[in-house]
Amino acid sequence: MILASFAEGFLLGLGAAVPLGPINVLIMSNALRHYGSAVALGAGAMSADITYLLLILFGLFHFMENPTVKLGMGLAGSAFLLYLAWLIFKGRHEPIRLEQVGNPPLLKNWLKGYTLTLLNPYTVVFWLSVSAYIATKQLDPAATVLGLLSAIILWITLMPLIIHKTKHLFSQRVATLFSIASAAILAFFALGMLANL
Repeated sequence: MILASFAEGFLLGLGAAVPLGPINVLIMSNALRHYGSAVALGAGAMSADITYLLLILFGLFHFMENPTVKLGMGLAGSAFLLYLAWLIFKGRHEPIRLEQVGNPPLLKNWLKGYTLTLLNPYTVVFWLSVSAYIATKQLDPAATVLGLLSAIILWITLMPLIIHKTKHLFSQRVATLFSIASAAILAFFALGMLANL
């Protein structure tokens, strides 16, 4: 029962972490320049997931059902996504092989990942769905959540590592085009979020 719950949680975690979304786009963009920054972004996103998980666990999730709260989150999330899209577009010509002097802004990247995930209404829906899934299938909650978080940790550490280690294969022109595409994708997600409010 515990092993099966862990396995189901792991598959759920992969299902949540792997698809192309705003966080993965940001992680990929950052991984081209600095591995630690990319992992910090992913860790921030996972911290927001844990925040929602704790809210569900302690029954404090009811305020999220308020339409005004949902609207506010959606507007703030869209605005933040557009801001991040602009930052990526603005830095599109930044050299990918530039050695960073000093420490990268890990806390700043963690906060970006945390804020973006916390303000994304789809995160709320996902965690409500997960809690319903665990209850319906009578899975072991602790093992399922452990499996889920294990998959997310694996993804946010391995995916940026692969991109960072293969960055020498990217020309500056490809990196610039990747930044433009990333900014466009983030803007698309922001507009999609606005359209669904």
